[in-house]
Amino acid sequence: MKTVEIYTSTFCGFCIAAKRLLKKKGVEFTEYSVGRSGEKRQEMMARANGAHTVPQIFIGGQHVGGCDDLYALDRAGKLDDMLADASP
Repeated sequence: MKTVEIYTSTFCGFCIAAKRLLKKKGVEFTEYSVGRSGEKRQEMMARANGAHTVPQIFIGGQHVGGCDDLYALDRAGKLDDMLADASP
């Protein structure tokens, strides 16, 4: 399974929903809180082509977007394949 990373902030409903979907699928992920860390927020924005909203989700180092994007991939039947590919 590919490495999954998610940048979040406290009390973010979209972050909670994205993590819920990943947990439902049995996916382990690394969570980075950007709420109090300007450094982590800058890192996220650099990796996510300037996106400043949370969550920002990466699968195997590839930026997939936010919560809505994650759910859209799942509805389209593409998320499981992305997650199942061999780790980079």
